[in-house]
Amino acid sequence: MSITKLDQLFEVLKSKSKKRLVAAYANDAHTIEAVANAVNQGIVEAILVGDETIMRKVCKDHGFDETKFTMVHEPNENKAAFTAVKLINDGEGDLLMKGLISTDKYMRAILNKETGLMNPGAVLSHVTVMESPNYHKLMVVGDVAIIPLPDFKQKTAILNYLISTAKGLGIEKPKVAVISASEQVLAGLPSCVDAALLSKMADRGQIKDAFVDGPLALDAAIDPESAAIKKLAGPVAGDADCLLFPNIESGNIFYKTNTKLAGAELGAFVAGARVPCVLSSRGDSALTKLYSIALAALLAK
Repeated sequence: MSITKLDQLFEVLKSKSKKRLVAAYANDAHTIEAVANAVNQGIVEAILVGDETIMRKVCKDHGFDETKFTMVHEPNENKAAFTAVKLINDGEGDLLMKGLISTDKYMRAILNKETGLMNPGAVLSHVTVMESPNYHKLMVVGDVAIIPLPDFKQKTAILNYLISTAKGLGIEKPKVAVISASEQVLAGLPSCVDAALLSKMADRGQIKDAFVDGPLALDAAIDPESAAIKKLAGPVAGDADCLLFPNIESGNIFYKTNTKLAGAELGAFVAGARVPCVLSSRGDSALTKLYSIALAALLAK
């Protein structure tokens, strides 16, 4: 079954064994509410790492059932992140979530060469699954939050993360558009050249299990009429499942334009570590956080 709406994640997950979530420094109501919603949906079991006194008070003040969580007492912010990562490495969890800890400290625990969650040579990247009222299916996009200007190796890694995420959603052979400002292969525009190389790599089987086309401007990637006017053929043009952006500015603007002006909803996670890592912010809605947990649980091994 292909997942075409984000709320379908819950039904799919209920038919699978529960994954175990570990929240790093879960000292705030925002984090505990998101985890409580996921637990109540029956899609995860949860371990909260943080100051146990504070976490229990948050549960009491907000009406969260503290008996539904396992709590690990670690009041120090840095140590809480490393404790959460250690629990993952010890086989106690299947996905990680950021709590009231700053992003740099959270990422430092993940990236630590001795105790973190990275395999040698792995690339960490942000993957978003977006549901827009103006598009006929889910869009898997990246990178909008971590890699400022991905080089070719990083673009290849991001492309493969988009493909594996789309396949996790049930799309048998995802259609990936490598985005640039033009459909022409312009030697003076590096994003065009990289897109053409990635497209040819897919044609030659170096990138597997996906249709990859590029360079494509955004309109040609998602609008059939624009693709037809520009005389672009092939399975991707006008009907992309995945969008690979050339840099963080273009991806982030696309992300925020859709969520702030077009009413899009989303789930997101960090790929490239040994387990999916939820990188939520206080500005995310409770629903966005819940979708992000569900997406990470779906893709956790």
